[in-house]
Amino acid sequence: MCIALLSNAHPAYALILINNRDEYLHRPTKPAHWWAPPNANVLGARDLLREEQGTWLGITKEGRIAVLTNFREGSGFKMEARSRGSMVTAFLTQPTECEGSTESFIESLTRGEGLKGVGGFSLVCGKVGGPLAVISNRTPDVEGTPWIMKDNGETIGLSNAAFEDRSWPKVLKGEKLLASTIKGHVAQKGSEAALVEDLFKLLDDDTLPRRPNGVSWNIYLNELRKSIFIPAIGGESAGGLKAEDLATANCQHLMVESDTDKGDGLSGVYGTQKQTIILVDRHGRVNFVERSLYGANGKAMPTAERDRVYEFVIEACRRPEVGSER
Repeated sequence: MCIALLSNAHPAYALILINNRDEYLHRPTKPAHWWAPPNANVLGARDLLREEQGTWLGITKEGRIAVLTNFREGSGFKMEARSRGSMVTAFLTQPTECEGSTESFIESLTRGEGLKGVGGFSLVCGKVGGPLAVISNRTPDVEGTPWIMKDNGETIGLSNAAFEDRSWPKVLKGEKLLASTIKGHVAQKGSEAALVEDLFKLLDDDTLPRRPNGVSWNIYLNELRKSIFIPAIGGESAGGLKAEDLATANCQHLMVESDTDKGDGLSGVYGTQKQTIILVDRHGRVNFVERSLYGANGKAMPTAERDRVYEFVIEACRRPEVGSER
């Protein structure tokens, strides 16, 4: 169960994006990095479990940004279906020239077979400083696409449900906490380091109760919808539930060490695996901080080794000169 919260309500920042990625702790993932050529302008982590090596969140040097959350829709989705993370990759790796618009990406994504064979998802994408599209497997075309960050002062969240579903307590609470954090930081005239610290505290908000003895997973299904942070849970007691099931189910808090033999990335202990904060100020300076709570072996990362920090300035869009090779 992931959560993404976005805001343009801070007077100093064109966009604030914070994200918890909840997954099986053994799911192989490459930490955030600048990708290899020809996509050296893309910054983001990568999911190594699938051949596509897609991502759930990333930003480019030109200010193209995207974040994705999954949700279960029906029972027909199989692991062999089209990778949702590959759609994030497709958006981030578009040609860097000015004509590569969000609208044209939506049109190409929904054309023909479009989104058939894709599990439930919400993909927020666009250019920093402008409106961001919210695409899902229910998006019919460009005209049917919701847009956010159109006006200053917006703070919006999404999790493992359709974007229009406003019934998830963690999303509503996250929006309130982010708005309050921004308001407090502005009032105190705090530093950027203080803001980052406060945003990580928000992402660490853990209100998940322990599962009472004798209560089944299916009965206790809705608890994960309430907690922004998901501690390490599950293991053998999870009864073989898939990640999408765990996104709407609770289980007893367990130590990661209790299930270290589960290394397939599709079972074992589940929880908040990575946290990311992206701050883009009004001058285009990006501060990207990724915190890895668990390593490749599913063990907790030492505090000193958890964070990766990248800073850069968004490059102005450059149109190719007339007659130049492309």
